[in-house]
Amino acid sequence: MTQAPSPTQRRMTPEAWVLLSLIALFWGGSFAATRAALVDVPVATLVAFRVGGGALALWIYIALARIPVGGGWRAILVFAFMGVMNNVIPWSLIAWGQLHIASGLAAILNASTAIFTVCLAALLFHDERMTPAKMVGVLLGFAGVVTVMGTDALRSLDLTSLGQLAIILASICYAFASTFGRHFATGQPPEVAAAGMLTVSSLIMVPLALAHDGVPDFAAWHPATFVALGYHGLVSSALAFLCFYRLLRVAGAGNASLVTLMIAPVSVVIGSVLFGESLTAADYAGFLLLALGLLVIDGRVRVPGKNSRELSDGRG
Repeated sequence: MTQAPSPTQRRMTPEAWVLLSLIALFWGGSFAATRAALVDVPVATLVAFRVGGGALALWIYIALARIPVGGGWRAILVFAFMGVMNNVIPWSLIAWGQLHIASGLAAILNASTAIFTVCLAALLFHDERMTPAKMVGVLLGFAGVVTVMGTDALRSLDLTSLGQLAIILASICYAFASTFGRHFATGQPPEVAAAGMLTVSSLIMVPLALAHDGVPDFAAWHPATFVALGYHGLVSSALAFLCFYRLLRVAGAGNASLVTLMIAPVSVVIGSVLFGESLTAADYAGFLLLALGLLVIDGRVRVPGKNSRELSDGRG
C-alpha cells in the first residue's frame, strides 16, 4: 500500500474513525478474497485481475472527478518501480503464500511491514536514524515474527514454512516501496499516482498471466471467484486507496498508521467466519508482540526516558 510523509499528529475525528475502520475492513478482507479466488484462479491471473481492476476503477474515478493528470518520464519510472515493489512482487508472493497458510496468519505476518520499513530507512537515510525507542520496537516486532513462524520454520523449509517466508518477503518489498516512495514524489495527485502505479503493474501482470496461465476458463469458475476478484479490484484496491488518501488528509499519517494494527484482527475474524480457520496460541502471541512493537515505534507506547513521539508508516 502507498505511504505518505508523516505530518504533525492530528486529532481523530468521527469521520477519521469511520475511514480507518473501512480501510481495515477492506484490506483485512483482501486476504480472505485471495483465498476464495485461489480455488479457481492461478496466482498470476489473480494478481492481474487485482491490478487491472483497480487501475480501471481509479481511472474512471479520476475522469468523473476531473482530477488533473500530468506526468513525464520521471513519473513513469517512479510508477514502474512502485508498481513492481508495491504490487507485482508482494501481491504475487502473498497469493502464493496463501496457497499454504491461513489468510489470518498471512495478515499477521504482513504486519511486519512497518518493522522492515523502519530498519531499511535507518540504513539508507541519515534523517531517519534508529533511535533507542525504535530499536525496542523493532526487537519486539522481530520477536513477534519468530514467535509466529516458530524456531523450526527455517530448519524444516516445508511448504508451510515457505508460505510464511513468502509473506515476509512481500513485507520487505513493501518496505522498499514505502522507503523510496517518500523520497521520489511524482508531483501527481495521490489518486493519479495510485492509478499510474496500478496501470504499470497491469502492463506487467496481464501479459505474464496470459503467457503463464493461459486464457482464463471463466465457465469453470465458481460464483464466489468472481465476487472475490471483483472485491480485489474495486474494494481492496481502488476504494481502499481512495479512503486511505482521504484519511491522510483528515487525520494525518500518524493516525492512519493505526490501520496496520487493525488489519490482522479483521482478517483473522473473517477467515474464521468464512473458512473456519483457527490459529495457534503462538500466532496470537506473535501478533501481540508485533502490535506492541509497532505501538512503541509509533510512540503510542512510551519507552521509559523517551518523551518525543516517533511516527512510523502503517500498511494494509
